[in-house]
Amino acid sequence: MLKLLLPLPKTLTVALSGGVDSVAITDFLSRKHEVTCAFFHHGTQNSERAHEFVKQFCEARNLPLTVGYNNEEKPNKVSSEEHWRNMRYKFLDQFQTVVTGHNLDDCIETYIFSALHGTPKLIPTARNNVLRPFLTTPKSQFVEWCTRNEVKWIDDTSNADTKYMRNYIRHELMPHALVVNPGLSKLVKKLVLDKLKIANTQTLLYN
Repeated sequence: MLKLLLPLPKTLTVALSGGVDSVAITDFLSRKHEVTCAFFHHGTQNSERAHEFVKQFCEARNLPLTVGYNNEEKPNKVSSEEHWRNMRYKFLDQFQTVVTGHNLDDCIETYIFSALHGTPKLIPTARNNVLRPFLTTPKSQFVEWCTRNEVKWIDDTSNADTKYMRNYIRHELMPHALVVNPGLSKLVKKLVLDKLKIANTQTLLYN
């Protein structure tokens, strides 16, 4: 069963990429919420393939879909990953409440990457209008949800390309990190929950 870390409004927009994370939460949330979907087209061949899948997915479920396009040149000193992320969030800014499929695996990868740069960080549960209520859910549970409910998804072949830093961490560093600390997922999950409790306390104090 998928669980929410945060309360969500009745009407919301899911950032739908076609991958198992976003497809699972779309299926999950559409059962009790009024869901619309937002897809960002990066201008790549993989993105075009995902776009076609997402269109068919939304049409089959009668879910409204808004598509954004990467129509700005990448600055010279900015990586493709960072440029795509900036453009994607710029697109998502137009919606009132956006929910993403960021999960525990993403948190662990971000924690490792930032720790190696001397400033260990966690993915925050919110970024302006973007909410991330699944940060303590392992990616394997999204796969299980889709498999059990016969929900199809699409795999982005670029996720295997280790020239991108996140993929390098996922495929090269993670296996070694889990040898050093097999309980890494429990550690990061506790850190996320502790941080959320602190944030909730601060909200109560300052409201």
